[in-house]
Parts: sequence; structure tokens; C-alpha cells
Amino acid sequence: MAESSGLGVAHCLKQLSDAKFQNFKHLLIKELQVNSVLWANIKLASRTDLITLLNAHYPGQVWDIMSRTFLQVNRRDLWTKVQELRRDKRTYKEIMKTAFHHIWTFEKNLYVLDAEYELATEMQYKVLQEVFDPQLKPVTAVILGAEAIGKTTFLRKAMLDWASGNLWKNRFHYVFFFSLMLLNSTTELSLAQLLLSQLSASSETLDDVLSDPRKILFILDGFDYLKFDLELRTNLCDDWRKTLPTQIVLSSLIQKVMLPESSLLLELGNPSISKIYPLLQHPREITMGGLNKASRKFYYMSFFGSYQKGLDIFNFLKTMQPLLSLCRNPYICWMFCKTVKAQHDRGEEMNLVYEPDSALYTSFMVSSFRSVYDNIPSRQNRARLKTLCTLAAEGMWKQVFVFKSEDLRRNGITEPEQASWLRMNFLNCRGDCFMFYHPTLQSYFAALFYFLRQDKDKPHPIIGSLLQFLREVYSRGQTQWLRTGMFVFGIATEKVAAMLNPHFGFIPSRDVRGVILNCFRNMNQEEFSKTLRAQGLFKSLFSNKEEEFVTQVMGLFEEMTVDISNIDVRTVATYSLLRSQKLKKLHLHVQEKVFSETYKPGDGDIETFRRHKKVANKYWRSLCGIFWSLQVLDLDSCNFNETAIQHLCELLSPAPCIPLNMFKLQSLSCSFMTNFGDGTLFHTVLQLPHLTSLNLYGTNLSNKAVEKMCSGLKSPTCNLEELLLGKCGISSDACVEIVTSLNLGKLKHLSLVENPVKNKGVMVLCEILKDPNCVLEKLMLSYCSLTLIVCGHLNKALSCNKHLSLLDLESNVLEDLGANSLCEALKDPKCPLQELWLSGCCLTSDCCEQISNVLTCSENLKTLKLGNNNIQDRGVKLLCEALRNPACKLQSLGLDMCELTIVCWADLASALRTCRTLTMLSLDWITVDHYGVRLLCEALTCGDCSVKVLGLDKSKLSEESQKLLQDVEKKSNLNILHYPWVKEEDKMRGVRLIWNSKNWS
Repeated sequence: MAESSGLGVAHCLKQLSDAKFQNFKHLLIKELQVNSVLWANIKLASRTDLITLLNAHYPGQVWDIMSRTFLQVNRRDLWTKVQELRRDKRTYKEIMKTAFHHIWTFEKNLYVLDAEYELATEMQYKVLQEVFDPQLKPVTAVILGAEAIGKTTFLRKAMLDWASGNLWKNRFHYVFFFSLMLLNSTTELSLAQLLLSQLSASSETLDDVLSDPRKILFILDGFDYLKFDLELRTNLCDDWRKTLPTQIVLSSLIQKVMLPESSLLLELGNPSISKIYPLLQHPREITMGGLNKASRKFYYMSFFGSYQKGLDIFNFLKTMQPLLSLCRNPYICWMFCKTVKAQHDRGEEMNLVYEPDSALYTSFMVSSFRSVYDNIPSRQNRARLKTLCTLAAEGMWKQVFVFKSEDLRRNGITEPEQASWLRMNFLNCRGDCFMFYHPTLQSYFAALFYFLRQDKDKPHPIIGSLLQFLREVYSRGQTQWLRTGMFVFGIATEKVAAMLNPHFGFIPSRDVRGVILNCFRNMNQEEFSKTLRAQGLFKSLFSNKEEEFVTQVMGLFEEMTVDISNIDVRTVATYSLLRSQKLKKLHLHVQEKVFSETYKPGDGDIETFRRHKKVANKYWRSLCGIFWSLQVLDLDSCNFNETAIQHLCELLSPAPCIPLNMFKLQSLSCSFMTNFGDGTLFHTVLQLPHLTSLNLYGTNLSNKAVEKMCSGLKSPTCNLEELLLGKCGISSDACVEIVTSLNLGKLKHLSLVENPVKNKGVMVLCEILKDPNCVLEKLMLSYCSLTLIVCGHLNKALSCNKHLSLLDLESNVLEDLGANSLCEALKDPKCPLQELWLSGCCLTSDCCEQISNVLTCSENLKTLKLGNNNIQDRGVKLLCEALRNPACKLQSLGLDMCELTIVCWADLASALRTCRTLTMLSLDWITVDHYGVRLLCEALTCGDCSVKVLGLDKSKLSEESQKLLQDVEKKSNLNILHYPWVKEEDKMRGVRLIWNSKNWS
């Protein structure tokens, strides 16, 4: 191609005289309004260099820029020539090669040879090739890893390698790289417009690109910094031509509604994982582990241009293992080297404070600042630095990460200062835009803003106060600002303040610590039971590491929820929790990766995996050390290995330093726990003197585990009052073994729901209920594969038992004969049963006469659930007759999912007007016409009606009916709820959900 290297346009420029060329550049600078650094580069550029500069800073716009400027210098002949050249454009792939070669060469800050970088990322690169196999199936892959670990660098290298023909040769014809932070200011667009923004300077058309979507890959980078909420599952669109709100276009793309045959490669950091990951279809993971030791050693040698100097640096870091580990992060590695080199150039000894992270950033900032503004009064330095910090904080509050020259000027940053910030690598420029050199650097300067402002300063119209900021991050879960919060905690240390004071004046670290403490003291502590808030707090406290302060903050909380997703989270959580002196309730989830013993190529380098595995048990053992002082411990959906279970058992066992009477644990939940082991945990926990509740819902118990549990239950020291064993895979034989091991004088609540215990297991249980010593009050047997046979045994048991108040038999095939048998027992005035749950038991209207008789003679029965049964209108009519009887004492009636017709609404309305005790009625999942709704509403507004809760799905009714019900709610003290008692039922049965970040609290 004539324009393949910019030579065609450069040839046009050569036809200008030197004077005309200088005038050409002057007009160019004026039109583009470039920043001072690009202005200087353009002024010095040769004709060929000028084209390279413009391609790098204004990709896709060079043709238009050159055409306009040739007209301004009165060279229409050259304008005509450019139009001719324009018809022979470069391919999209060639343009991307030029653009990403420039980015890779000048912006990556790696200072390692390509071959060395490829060696450091060999495993991830191999997975990247394998994930997108040449079978043309759509694939979604995600790049995961710690903040600033090199995810964006890895994606840029992949883009360059594709454009250079070294990656995905037979797989993708088009790869589009979008930095999402650049879209924050775009409220509406179409996918077509987005593609055209990169295709405009190429020879291909949009039709060429979309002719085969299977050969398109979208690389999306920067979800952490995208201000739009993509958690949309409605209003999605499949039309790539249509202009829509930006979040709908992006959400439709990543959820495979728009161009579903294309493939995706996404970069997700910790703030965006919980929001974006659930939206993806079968994502493949690639985890970045950073630079390994060999790469770091080579990095130092390359940076300092000396084998010996690089080796000296590496050997120095080996004596400071935490800093050496931090330098796995490419940006921190570069920042460390820049700081050390500046010290060396000033003739100073190498001295670097690196804990907390804020200290390392402060060392870099102060060192860079001194390279330009050394020996300047601190007052002037403070004022100059404050303008940059204001820009950073304003951007954070506005969720802006790309700035224009006018943004800098508005915040008081002069052009000479712009040049200084660019030279110090605080800012970076691309075209007429500015960004902080790394997103974490913007977070650092935004945090520093709160230490530089003074009481006399006027409030900023956009930037909130420190108190407002803390509430946004730690109470409202503004995860994008978490890194800034961590820097605030870190700068609030005396150590960092001492580094800043000589150059910028007094830094009020103690005052900021006081604001932080007061903020947490006054916040609603229930907010901190939600995972993200607690994790953010832990990371911030770890950034501070001042023992007295950390202990003061952690001393404010009695309950916390923690999701340990990786080694880093486990480290900070352990550090903080060990300093919590008042914690009583801990809800803990441990993800699979934490104790994984199987290495996967996508998990990062093998060196990092081995290091994590080595320390995993050490930290877990430390964390288990606080469990003895807790009252409530939830280990729901935890993924343990055998060693982790062993440590848990050991740390919950008495020892000379912690005798048995010191253990305070009252409630333990281990639902959906993987690798529960052989049940050794039972020997440990069932002897704890205060443990009264144990929930194992969803955790499969082996025969060996059941055997050990029974042994523990028989112990005279076992004080369990609540045993919840739902969905544990318990057979009828295991059930027999368990119930015969129960301590009859203590256990009050037993749940065996969703287990195939069958009639055999319940028959033995009935014999237990007959024992005079049995104090069982709640028995949950739903979904237990029972038949009507057990009802006769339950009849006899209820006749003898004095304590059972709740019996749950839902979703068992009891039939009318079974219900009639139970009714015989309920008619006995001595029968203690207050709640009977018979939903989904294959009942018909034939049993309703017996049930109605029970309602009119039983003083004790207060709740009856008959939902999902075929009792029909006739059955409801019989029940309503009983409700109208003054002797009826029923308070709650469940008829949800029963197939009723218009015939029964008059009977129900009459019963509601008459019954003085009925406070709750569930008609959920029943089709009610407007006539029925009107009858019910008239009854519900009657002065004699006692109903306070009505179970009904209003959204399924007509608009007219909905309005009528809303008016009733306003006029009377009535709540109309969908699923009115699902929470109560789940709690009684011990039902827990498999953990995820939204439903776990």
C-alpha cells in the first residue's frame, strides 16, 4: 500500500518549503489545541516523524487533519493528492499494528525484552492461544489478577501480536480493543459507531467486518473504571446499528445478545468481578501472577543498564522479602526502580519505605517531585501539589479518568506544571487528553487531597468531605473508590506523614484517624455484615498497620461477613480479624482457589501457586485461633481441603491455654461445605459447652461422618437444642442411627428435610416422640419420601407427646387417609401441636371435613398450611364454615397454589368478616379475577376483619385489581406480600442458599 508507513503523506509534506512546513505545524498545533509536551514534539518533528506522532495520538483522524491543514496553507494540490492517497488506505490490521507498537514501546513501562516478557507470561499466553481454538465457536475469556498486576499490559501485547500476525492467525480477522474508561463521557452510542471509530482510517468497511461475526474478537479493558451499571438483564438489544444508552450496548454485547457469534476477552479487577462475572456465559479464566523472580532480576538489569547494578538491587530486595514480593506487580516494580534511580542520581543511599503501600507511592511521589521542585518552600510545593490532587479527587467523584486541557486549567494546573507532571510520570497524554500514568496513581493523589486541604478552604462543589467519602466507600459499597480509601488509611500513618512533612508542610494524620474512627462509630453496623464492605475495611486497615488504630477500629464491630476469595484477601482478613476484640458473629465463605491443591495453567505462574499453597494453612490456622471467642460461626459454602479441616478441629478443641469452659460458641453452620471429612469435626464441636445449634444443610455426610456425629450426640456433654440436617444425603438407616442417638432431654428442634429417610426412619422417630423425656418442639420432615403409613405412627406419637408444637410434613404423599389420621390426634385437647404444614401432600376436599372439625375443637392449633393441594372450592367452603365458628382459634391459613374458582370467593370473604383470630391468609399463586379481589377487599376493610398479612402476587393481577388492593393497604393496617412466609419456613428447616456475593448476609 502507498500509505503503509505514512510515506505517501510525508511525501506531500516534503513539497512544502521549510518555512511553509513550520507554518503548517503552527496551524496544526493551533487547531488541535495540543498540550505542551505534544506541542514541543510536533515543533521538533520531521515530516515523517510528524505523521507517526499524529497516528499515535489521533488514530483514525490523520487524513482529516492533514486535509484541513493543507487547505489552510493554500495547497489545494496537496489536498487533492491526500484524497487520492486516501482511496488506498491501510488495512485495519496495519493501523492497529502501528498504534499498539507505539503504545507497547512508549507506555508499557516494562523495561524487559519481548522475549523475556513472553517467558514471564508463558503459561497465560499458552492458555490465551488454546482458549480461542480455531473451531469458530464463540468464546468468552476473562483476565483476572490483583490490581496493577499487568492485565492491561498482557492484553495490549496480545493485540500487538495479533496485528503483527503472531497470534490467532486462523481464528480472528478483526480484533477490537476498547478501553472502557474512555466511554464514561459517552451517554449514547451504537456498536456500529464504536466499530467505525476504529475503522474510519482503514480500507475495510463495516460490512466487511460483520460479514462473519465468528471471526471477531472484542477486547474490553477497564471495567473497574466504567461508571455505568452493566447489571442489566432487561431492555437488552440485538441490533448493532441502533443508538442506545452506552450501558445497554455494552451489557448486550457481554451478555451475548448483540453479535452472539463473536468472542470476548475481558479484563476484570476485584471491584468488577462480582458485577460482571455473573453476566457472562461460561467464561474461561486466565489469571495473571505478575513477574517471576527471574523476570524481576532481568528487569533491574535492563532498567539500570548494568548487570552488576541490577544484581545488587535484586540481592538487596532479597533481604526485604515483602518488597521483593510487591515487585511482582509490574507498575510497582517500575515505580521502585524510578525511585531508587532518583536517589542514586542525587548521591543518596538507597532507602525506601515500602510498608504500607502508601509509603511506597509517597517515596516515588516525593522523589519525583524533588527532581523538579527541590529546595522550594514547602508552602509553594503544597499549593502546587494540591492542584494535581484536586484534579484526581474531582475525577474520582465524577468517575472521570480521562481529562481535557480545560480540566487541568480549571483546577489551577498551569502549562509549565503540565509539562512537569508529564516529565515526572504523574500524568500521561494521548492526543489532546490526559490521564494519570496509572489508575492507582489517580487514587493516591485523590487520597492525598484530604490531607492537603485546610479548614479555611472553601468546600469544593464536586468533591465530598472526608466523612462523605468514607461513607461512600465503606457503608454504601462504592468499590471503585476502595483503592483511594486504602491510600487514605495508609497516608494517615505517622510514618507516611513524616515523609511528607519536610516537603509539603504539616500533614494532619492524627486528625484523619480521628475522623475515620468517628465515621465508623456512627455508621449503621448492619451495613458491615455485607461482604464487600468488610473486605474493603480489611484492606484499608492492612494499609495502615498501626496496631492501636487497627484495634480501635475492629473493636467497633460485633458481626462481620467475609468472603475469602484468594491469598490476598485471606491475608488482610486474618490480620484484621485477629485484632477484633468484640466480634461475636462471623459469617465466613472460603472460595475454592484458597485451598486448591491442583495447579491449573490459567492460575498464574507455578512459583506463585507453590508460595500460596505453602502459606495457605499457616494463615488459616491463625484465623481459626479466634473462633473460640465467637458466639456464632457460619462456614457456609466453604471449600476446604483435609488439612484445613484438621486445623479447624484442632483450634476448636480445648488446650492448656484455652480450656473447654472458655469456648463461647453457641451456633455453628457448615452448610454446603465441601470435603467435610470423616466427621472428626463432630467430636470437637459437640463437646463445646455452649453450642446449642448446628446446621449442616447441603453438606453431604458419609457413613463414617454419621457414625461420629452419633457418637458425639450421645455424649453427656452435648448440649444441642437445634440440629438441622437438611439435604445431607441421610438414608433411612442413617436416620434411625441419628434419632436413637439424640439427647431427648435437650434437643428441641430437629430438621431432616430433603433427605430420603422414608417411613422406616420416621417410624423410629415416632417411638422417640412417645418417650416422656422427649422435649422436641419442632420437627421438620418435608421432602422426606414419606407415605400415609407414617401418619398412623405420628397419630400415636402426638397422643403421647407433650411438647411438639410444629410438625412440617410438606411435599410427602400423605393423601386424605393420612390427613384424617393426623386429625384424630389433633382433636385431642391434650395434643400440643400449634402448627401443621401439609402443603403438597396430595390432599383433596375429602379430608377437609375432618380438618374443619379439628379447627372447631382444637384450642392449640394456630397455623395450618394446605397450599398446593387439590382441595378445590368444596374444601375451601368447609374450611370457611369452620372459620366462621366462634370456637375456631386459627391464626394463619395457607391456601397458596390451590386451584380455586369464582365460587369460593364469597365464602372466603364471609369468613374474613367473621373470624376474630385469623391474622394471616396466603392466596399466593392463585388466579383471582377482579370480582374475587373486590369481594376480598370489601371483607378486608370491614371493621371486624383481623387479617394483617395477605399472601398474594399483585403483579399477576389486572391494573384495576392492583389499584384496589393498594387503596386497601393505605386505608387499613394490611401488608400484601408475595412469598409471605418463605423466610420463616427456610429458617425453621435450616435452608441456606449456595453462597454468592448478593444473597449471602
